[in-house]
Formats: sequence, structure tokens, C-alpha cells
Amino acid sequence: MAETVEASSASFSSELRREGNELFQAGRYEEALAVYARALGLCAPEERAEKGLLHRNRAACALKLEDYAQAERDASEALKVDGGDVKSLFRRSQALQQLGRPEQAILDLQRCISLEPRNKAFQEALRNLGSSMQEKMRNMSCTDSKVEQMFKLLLDNEEKDLDKKQKAAQNLIVLAREEAGAEKIFQNDGVRLLLQLLDTGRLDMMLAALRTLTGLCQGHRSRTMAILTELGPERLLAVLEMEAEQVCLATYNLLQVVFDALKEGLQKEDSFFAAASTDTAKELKLLLRRLLEALTREKISGYGRDSLLNLLINKVPRKSPQDPNNCLTLWVIDQGLKDILEVGGTVSQSPEGLQVTENTHMTVAVLLNKLYGDLKCDAERENFHRLCEDYVRSWFQDHGVPGQLRAIQTVSCLLQGPAEAGNRVLELSGVMEGMLALCASSKEVEQLVAVEALIHAADKAKRATFITTNGVTLLKEIYKHSPRDTIRIRALVGLCKLGSAGGTDFSMKQFAEGSTLKLARQCRKWLCNEAMDRGTRHWAVEGLAFLTLDADVKEELLEDKAALQALFHLARSENQSSLFAVASTLVNCTNSYDHEEPDPQMVELAKYAKQHIPEKHPKDKPEFVHRRVKKLLGAGMVSALTCMMKKETAALSPACRELISRVFLAAVEDPEDRGAVVAAGGGKALIPLALEGTDAGQTKAAQALAKIAITTAPEMAFPGERVSMEGGAVLPRECVSVWPSH
Repeated sequence: MAETVEASSASFSSELRREGNELFQAGRYEEALAVYARALGLCAPEERAEKGLLHRNRAACALKLEDYAQAERDASEALKVDGGDVKSLFRRSQALQQLGRPEQAILDLQRCISLEPRNKAFQEALRNLGSSMQEKMRNMSCTDSKVEQMFKLLLDNEEKDLDKKQKAAQNLIVLAREEAGAEKIFQNDGVRLLLQLLDTGRLDMMLAALRTLTGLCQGHRSRTMAILTELGPERLLAVLEMEAEQVCLATYNLLQVVFDALKEGLQKEDSFFAAASTDTAKELKLLLRRLLEALTREKISGYGRDSLLNLLINKVPRKSPQDPNNCLTLWVIDQGLKDILEVGGTVSQSPEGLQVTENTHMTVAVLLNKLYGDLKCDAERENFHRLCEDYVRSWFQDHGVPGQLRAIQTVSCLLQGPAEAGNRVLELSGVMEGMLALCASSKEVEQLVAVEALIHAADKAKRATFITTNGVTLLKEIYKHSPRDTIRIRALVGLCKLGSAGGTDFSMKQFAEGSTLKLARQCRKWLCNEAMDRGTRHWAVEGLAFLTLDADVKEELLEDKAALQALFHLARSENQSSLFAVASTLVNCTNSYDHEEPDPQMVELAKYAKQHIPEKHPKDKPEFVHRRVKKLLGAGMVSALTCMMKKETAALSPACRELISRVFLAAVEDPEDRGAVVAAGGGKALIPLALEGTDAGQTKAAQALAKIAITTAPEMAFPGERVSMEGGAVLPRECVSVWPSH
């Protein structure tokens, strides 16, 4: 049946609806959907017929956009107005079929035929759906025995053929991804059998069980709630105690699906847990409370703790500032901020502390930043500040040096996350002085924590003068005389940070001529030393991220092939905390940061008034930048960036994604280089950058995609992607909406 969107009787929203109809006919379905939504908002309560038409039109848009849940909701709203509306019935049947609810789809189609018996489109749709149902029933009948055989094989301790077991486990996972297979596993006592697999303690069996449970929960609220009841929080948390990254990642994926399924079952309310009257709301609230409590559970492994933090990052803050409801964030702050800060305040080298990984503190910082960024008013932010200050003050004042150490580690996390909150905590009486005192400690752990905190505090405006006055001399002494390289590298980064305070202004140098190059050479030396631990090498990149604002440092780095390879190797490694530093270094080397040419008239005025005039380094001229980009491409920069984009990590923040987008745009500036960028996977890596991140980052990525599309065949640049025309360029269709009109 051909899709049409109708005009209707005159009403206050009719003009908008006509605009939406035109957009629909032009294939601009997302824009049409937004216009219909505005029109619905303008409808008076008595304009029921108008609302019905708008909902019917929205259902048509949602079908085109493959948002079948929304299509079903809108068609149902239209049918509340007119139960005999055949177009709404037909659209709902299409949505229900795609949502895996064929029985309900058949009922709607039968109703359509009773209303229009001669409509061939309805008759054909019913025949096709009936045939599909019969085929599915045949498949399900033979699936019963397959499910039983797979479980029998997996739970048979006498079976020694591991290949058979692995194949059975994989088949079970695949089966669970299809609705019919998932339902068949569920009906055949599958949850109990999967829990038996989970309890074996064998890595392969546990992974199979977790991944199959994920398939069973995917998009199915009632099954999810039943599985949660059987699974129980203790068994789930026990899995997160394993020192196995794969198992923790599989548990994280399961928890994501569980969270989505439960959240989908809640009606939108002014408060997320306003009534908490439904079983779904109670279950979700209980699950979230247990996850927050588990953050500080001693037995949870470092990988398990990272999984919980990443889940909170992805599921708690609003996806869009346009969503008015941030009640979930407020609830988590009130109920769990202290637990989050406790993880952030854990000293890695302390034997009595919580188990953490090299990425945990960065992940905590990202979570704190996300929560703080999701707050909407001064009162909410003031509450966040108060909780942070109370927590740091309680440890700093009453627990001696161990308490001060924990407090300072917490300050480090806050400074890396919500800097405003970090600044507020730095202002607490004695915190900065205690930090400087511990920098001179003879104990390595105390020095490590204090120097790192000092580094993170160095670019915070309120304390920069204090640190420059009191910290530079101390950092120089530590760098020169400390016998421990782990301490020296951190002191060096602190000096790098303070030494780069002038940014790209050639006339604003903090240290004597040549000192910046010496610091950079030492950073490169540590970076290339494979005997060093990854944490120390990470700090070497942090130093370069600041020092490469100096063009002399950029030029030397680009001549050091070993240092470049070490830099790219670190970008590909599991040390997620290095991603931002690597991206920052590459932005500096390619000069892809924002910079404006000063107005000549303003320069003359500044000279006349004897004001400071920023100077550009001679080696930052276009010809130097062009050569540096060529060298980076030849050294494998695009491959490293592509690998960074494949990581599923909290460290790949919107700000980090923006930096990567900037580097990609610099890399494709010369048409001759675009083929090499595409060959290394740059075209596909740019698509997610254009779809998610900061506005500036998305724009830069979209511009880079357009440059590639102008000179490269789309099937080569974007293999496997749907493409569309925009501004004369062939772009992946998902990216057209973010391509800047200017």
C-alpha cells in the first residue's frame, strides 16, 4: 500500500502539518517528525480529529525511520480517536510485525480487510504474514530438540570434546538473538540451565551463559524481570569478582540490556522514581541501588568495578539536554556520590584499598563530569559541591596521612572531571598546603599521589599563581634528585604543564631558551623505553601533549621515528587513559586547534597602547605544518586513530572525539592524501565521529567526510554504508544531518 500523508480540516496546527507533509513527501522524515510533534503541541484538547491525523502521520514517519516502537505508539494513539482508521491499523500492523508480535499484527490486518474487503495490499500482507507465521512455527518445533541437545552437551561433565561444546555454546548465543529462539530457550527451562552454566566457574561456559542471557533480555521486559528474579543480585555481583576482563565485559553488556529493557517499561514521569508503584520501577531502583553499593564492595575485581562505572556513565545522565528529566542523575548523586568518590579516592598502590585498574581513576573522573554536566540549576550544582567538599574534608581532617592521601587522590579525580568542583575542593583549608607537603615525602606512594594532584591542579586558573610560586621549585628538585623514575616523570610533566602556559604564543615562554626542548627529549626517552611500565610511558605522552605547543618540539618529535611508533603503540594499547594525551599531541603537531589571524588594525592599536601581541612561531607556517602532516601519515597515524575509535571506553569522551576529528580533518586537507586515509580505515572511523560528540567535533568530522567523498568513490570510502547526496558530496546517509549548511 502506498504511503500517503493527508491534509486535514483547518485548525491552529494545520499550517505546520502541511509543512510536515511536504517534508515527508521529500523524504525528510526526521524533520517531518519534528514538525508533527510541534503541531501536536499546538492542538487544542477538543481537536481530537486533528490529533488523530498527526499521530497517523507520525506513525508513517517512524516506519520510514525504522523506529517501530514509536510507530506502534503513534498508530495506537490515532486509533484511540478513530478505531476504524484503516491506515493507522495497517501502519500498526507493519510496526507490530517488525517488533516480533505477529499475532497482534494479524488481528490488525484482519480488521483492515473487514473494513476494506477489496483492498489487495491488505490481502497480500495478510497472506505473507500467515506464511511467515507457519514457517516460524515449523522452525520452532524443531528448535525444541536442538535447545535440549545443546544444554545436555554443555552440562555433560563426561563430554570431553571441547570443540563440540564450544560449537554448542556459540549456537545457543546465536539462537538467543532471534525472538523465536530466545522464547524457545526461555520456555524450555533455559534460564535455570544457563545459571548452571554460570555456576561452573569455567570461563568459556560463563561467557556462553552471559551472552545467551543478554540475548534473552534484549528488548523484552517481562523476560528480563523473570531472569533478574532467578539470577539474583548476589550471583551477578559474584561474577564481577572474577579477575577476567572478558567475563566482566560480558556482564556489563548484560546489565546494559537489562537496564534498557526495564527503563523501556517505565512511563515517562516528572520524576524517574516518582511513584515507584510499578514492578518495573521497583526492580530498576533496586538494581541501581545494588550496583552503587557494589562499587565499594571489596571483593569486586578492578575489571568488574570499571564495568559498573561504565554502566553508570552510559545509562544515568540524559542523552540530550533537550530531555527535561534529570531525576535519575539527581537520585544517583544523592544515593551514590559518596561511593563513587570512594572509588576515585582509592590509592592504587595501597594494599588495603579497593581493587582498581590503570583505567579506573580516569573512568571515575568521566562519570563525575557526566553527572555534574547533567545538572540543570545552581541549587543542584551546589548540592554536588557540598557532598564533594564534605567527603574530602572528612578524610583530610580526621585520618592522619592515610586520610590526607585518600583526600588528595579524590581531588585528582575531581580535577580531571568536573573542574569547577575540583577547584572548589582545592580552596578548602589546608588541602593545597598538604598536597605540597606530601610532594616532598620520602614515601613513593605519597609522592606519586601528591605530584599527580599537583599536575592536575596546575592549569586551574584559581590556583595557577599559587602553584607557579610554590610548586615549580619543588618540582624541579624532585625531577633532578629523585631516585625513582616513576616520580621523576610526573615531576617532569608538572614542569611541562607550567612551561606551556603561554600556549602557541612564541613570545610567552615560561622557561629559559632550550629548556622546553630538553624536557621534550626526556619525555621521548621515557616514551621509547619499553622496560618502563605503561603508566610511566603514559605520563611521558602527557608531557608531550603540553610541550608540543612549541613548534621546535613538534619538529624534533616528527624526526624521531621511534618516538612516533611508541606514541602510536600506546594509542593502540589497553591503557585508555592515554587516549586524550595522544590525541592532544597530534592536534598540536598538525596545528588543528582553533586559531584566528589577528586583525592588522587591532595589532597596530595594541602596539600603540603597548599591549602584549601574541607571536606565531616561524615553524608553524603552513609549509611546516604540511610537511608534519605528511610525516605523520607516513608513520601510520591514521591506523592508530582508527584503532582508538574502535575502543569502547569512557576515556573516548566527546572532547577526545573532537580532537580526533580535528586531526582527521587536517589529514585529508591535501587531496593527494585522502586515498591513504581511506585505505587505513579513516573513512569508516569518521562516521561515528560525525554522529556523536561535541558540535565542533561533529562538524569537523562531517567536513572531513565531505572532502573524502569529493575525491573518492563512495563504495571504497564507506564500504557497506548507505550514501546520500549533500552539497554536491556523496556522504553516508547517517551523516547528512550533521553536515554544516554553511
